[in-house]
Amino acid sequence: MDSVKVVISNDQKAVKIPTGIRLLIRRCCHAVLELEGFEGSAEVSVRFVDNQQIRELNRDYRNIDRETDVLSFPLGENGQYDVNMDTGAKLLGDIVISMEKAVEQAELYNHPLQREIGFLTVHSMLHLLGYDHENGGIEEVRMREKEETVLTQIGWKRDNSYYMGDE
Repeated sequence: MDSVKVVISNDQKAVKIPTGIRLLIRRCCHAVLELEGFEGSAEVSVRFVDNQQIRELNRDYRNIDRETDVLSFPLGENGQYDVNMDTGAKLLGDIVISMEKAVEQAELYNHPLQREIGFLTVHSMLHLLGYDHENGGIEEVRMREKEETVLTQIGWKRDNSYYMGDE
């Protein structure tokens, strides 16, 4: 892997973004690509929103009228990606995180908000790379194992607190 450009935007006011979150997100994106043996340069966008905004996106793009924690909008399929003609980087897609939902889930699972945001970022990066857990089974298990491997690599030990329900 050459380089990873992560563009992060905060489009919500409900939750103050803790210090270090942007660095954590960049580390998570880099760690996933490294684990997957990604070749070349990559670009990904991460956007923080509130519950209302993510509910609207979930309704508009997935026909599910409720808030969720994270949405992934991959720009590639089967390892083929659009390329930024100026940089040559592969455009992986967009990650949208509900900061309100991240706070709720961090409290529910009794772990720091940083771990929750790290988990959501890793989870969504795997979706951008083509992983899917919607049908359960071995694909879901494989995805969960990769999530925990990356979180452990960046310093968050396995704690069995990840969410196994609907997205």
